[in-house]
Amino acid sequence: MDYKQVAADILDALGGKENITAAAHCATRLRLVLEDESLLDQKALDQMDVVKGTFSIAGQYQIILGAGIVNNVYGEFAKLTGLGEMSTGDVKTAGAAKMNPLQRLVKALSDIFVPIIPAIVAGGLLMGINNVLTASNLFGPRSLVEMYPGIADWASIINLFANAPFVFLPILIGFSATRKFGGNPYLGAALAMIMVHPDLLNGYSYGQALVDGTVPTWQLFGFSIEKVGYQGTVLPVLAVSYILSVIEKNLRKVIPSYLDNLLTPLLSVLITSLLTFAVVGPVLRAAGNGLTDGLFWLYDTTGFIGGGIFGFFYSSIAITGMHHSFLAVDTQLLSDVAKTGGSFLLPIASMANIAQGAATLAVFLVTRNSKTKSIASAAGISALLGITEPAMFGINLKLRTPFIAAMIGSGLASAYIAYAHVLSISMGPAALPGIIAIRPQSIADFCIGMGISFLVTFLITLLWGKRKNASASGETSSEAADRP
Repeated sequence: MDYKQVAADILDALGGKENITAAAHCATRLRLVLEDESLLDQKALDQMDVVKGTFSIAGQYQIILGAGIVNNVYGEFAKLTGLGEMSTGDVKTAGAAKMNPLQRLVKALSDIFVPIIPAIVAGGLLMGINNVLTASNLFGPRSLVEMYPGIADWASIINLFANAPFVFLPILIGFSATRKFGGNPYLGAALAMIMVHPDLLNGYSYGQALVDGTVPTWQLFGFSIEKVGYQGTVLPVLAVSYILSVIEKNLRKVIPSYLDNLLTPLLSVLITSLLTFAVVGPVLRAAGNGLTDGLFWLYDTTGFIGGGIFGFFYSSIAITGMHHSFLAVDTQLLSDVAKTGGSFLLPIASMANIAQGAATLAVFLVTRNSKTKSIASAAGISALLGITEPAMFGINLKLRTPFIAAMIGSGLASAYIAYAHVLSISMGPAALPGIIAIRPQSIADFCIGMGISFLVTFLITLLWGKRKNASASGETSSEAADRP
């Protein structure tokens, strides 16, 4: 392969080097920021054998080339554009500058929550192990702990390990969010520790204490401030992390450098903590609880109808990148798992991803285009394992009908799992591997939902493809070869 020529052809299709603002590559893709995406020649890119797919997201235009190839193409591309030695982080920064306010908000939430996902996943999976040990009717009428009392302490200690990331979730978020907002992340973690201090009323017991009239308070400046913790909350710690960062940065501007290390941390934490317990925390705790209750009310009230609608549109939402904003909601639902039972977001996302994979594999079977077939085989398997970009952008969106078929399959499957109240108890990969994050009593229905999603989508796409091939039977061989 002539990598220099490939790089030159791609550059021409992108509108020339004047249209390239930033360029880097990951394991399989060229990641670019274009000055004006309207100048690119999408048809020319689609016709290149080396290009496995393209998509635009978060201010970046990405070209899927494949492992091994992308490194060599990027080397020649960098020489032609003069944009060598750029990292994917540089491209993300340049891409962020081109995003609108809503896109920047979604990216900020993603940047905050993605780093803490491993801790939440670990806690959730440990919770799943505890559920396997303590759930009745899973291996018999009694739980494993009841049948084998000798493992009771194992269940107890695993439960402790599982709960810790959720009880102290504000500390994880406080550190990550404050760093994202430009403040000192260790001050953010310290502020979050204050919010979950053991001397405060446990946030999980607050509702009952309100009913009993036993909420402890401080009396400050004639105001009564409740001594309540924020265990498992999301919105309050996000807000106070931002406030802390703003206060800290402004204090550094006015406090002399020789007093900066002494006064800035002191005043930042003191002022923000008072605001947290007096105003921000109570308001946003109520908002967070309202959001959780509202989502579950909608889920429980509309049942399979609401689940079906959400599942139908999930992949369309994912195209815009808005699905990253669900991380905050998912975290809130999982942090209060004792109340909510889990989250419905991962199961529905899994139905959507399975459907995208099924559509792509159906295209693989019926297409007469060798390039499409080569892309579809790998992209379909990838989607079933939770990575849908190659399937969506490389195959299904281009052919349109497979994407619509995937929406239908996902919608029907999501309606079923909503009817069956399938919930996850941790974050995890949204597709076949997602089964490890599903609560034990929902695993069978989750598998049925995946089967519905796959079969419905696969059959619709297969029938569409055969009809297309039949209608193309009167064309010349070269015309037919370009059809799916």
